[in-house]
Amino acid sequence: MHVIAIVNLKGGSGKTTVATHLAARFARLGHRPLLVDLDRQKSSADWVERRQEGLPRIDSIVLDTDDLELPRSHPFVIIDVPAGMKKRALETVVLAADAILVPVLPGVFDEAASARFLAAVEEFKGVRKGRRPVAVVGNRVKRGTAAERRLDTFLDGVRFPAVAKLSDSQFYLSAAEQGVTVFDLPVGRVRKALEEWKPLLSWIDEGVGG
Repeated sequence: MHVIAIVNLKGGSGKTTVATHLAARFARLGHRPLLVDLDRQKSSADWVERRQEGLPRIDSIVLDTDDLELPRSHPFVIIDVPAGMKKRALETVVLAADAILVPVLPGVFDEAASARFLAAVEEFKGVRKGRRPVAVVGNRVKRGTAAERRLDTFLDGVRFPAVAKLSDSQFYLSAAEQGVTVFDLPVGRVRKALEEWKPLLSWIDEGVGG
């Protein structure tokens, strides 16, 4: 079983978008992934309910952050971690994961909050000892803007590798409503988006398995 946690204590960073896309990608490869929703809003679980019939199967479960016991029946488990999780519960998630992805939005407030979060993650035992790989993902990036340039400066300054930048696109909003992802649509419609996901997927495949 391979476990990937999508984490940032700053709300609105796009964790659910990343989590649902990774689950869909593993499903497309022929695996049957489990999407674990730790958020009381149940955004990931609701997304699975909206998936169209005939798409590759994704299982989902909603768990309590205070009692995190992962089922061991799936080859890939994606954990969608809510904002504002308590430190002890967060450390439990980090210890359960084989890899941690941290989405970061452009903007001074998001970058500052993410910097504090990443500093806290560095102190967790598994991360500190190099047993839990961590990577950062730039999310909802408007290309060619001052905000992108500032985000690039921020990403260059963090300890963990920045493995992708995902563009700000209305596609992700409409896809969320329909329960689909870039991995569920014809390549011709989403070619540019797929290219942006490639370095992130390579990092996961090399470190976790795909």
